[in-house]
Amino acid sequence: MTTETIPVGKIDCKIFISGKIIAKTGLHIGGNSVGMSIGSTDNVVVRNPFNNQPYIPGSSLRGKMRSLMERVRGVEPETGECEGGFFWDGKEAHPGKNPQSKVAQLFGIAAANEKQKQQQTPTRLIVRDAPLSDNSLRDLEKAPHLDMPLTEVKTEVVIDRITAAAMPRQMERVPAGAEFEMELILTLISGDDENQFLNMVGEGLRLVMADTLGGSGSRGYGQVQFIIETVSKKTAEDYIQGKPETSITKPTILDEFKVK
Repeated sequence: MTTETIPVGKIDCKIFISGKIIAKTGLHIGGNSVGMSIGSTDNVVVRNPFNNQPYIPGSSLRGKMRSLMERVRGVEPETGECEGGFFWDGKEAHPGKNPQSKVAQLFGIAAANEKQKQQQTPTRLIVRDAPLSDNSLRDLEKAPHLDMPLTEVKTEVVIDRITAAAMPRQMERVPAGAEFEMELILTLISGDDENQFLNMVGEGLRLVMADTLGGSGSRGYGQVQFIIETVSKKTAEDYIQGKPETSITKPTILDEFKVK
């Protein structure tokens, strides 16, 4: 049996996008409650096990960006020029599986089996885990009214629509105002349109700001704001020669996220 070789394009450069994620409302990205003491909330946030600090997993932000960008584009044809979304194979819609899709080229397509290897594409966008900023950590450590380390506990009441019985539940949240360190890395391959992929990153950030991040978004949680502080580039030649990245000074769609 022969295995087909999947062509991998030559890396042209990497673009580093750094800034802040600010929680405008309480943020709940669920974690593991195993090991929590008796009396603590069941719905805990994800925390770094080394320092017990809450953080935003890169997978949460990346997955929300991709989901919203695909939903904006809706169902598109399997063949022909299209940016991506869900393509129709004549029987059902498939999210993000068209290798011609710009969304699929940005986020990549994983092959679940040998048959799908022809559709496999490498990812261009890396989203790092976002820890609390130093300033936000200091503020939360001094905050007098928190219920758990660095977080609040919000009590909600679910009303049984048949019996009208009240069923309380508790949700741990990172409080509004907390800020996290954001880093996105965009890898461009030879022949890529730099502005096109930067515009797509900007689109994804705009969509998340108009939606929510994490759980319970329909109940007011997870409104966030993105602030971009620096955008820099490092070419393949820079890596070979050991040179540092250089700042991107030309205007891009990402300028709308910068502090004016």
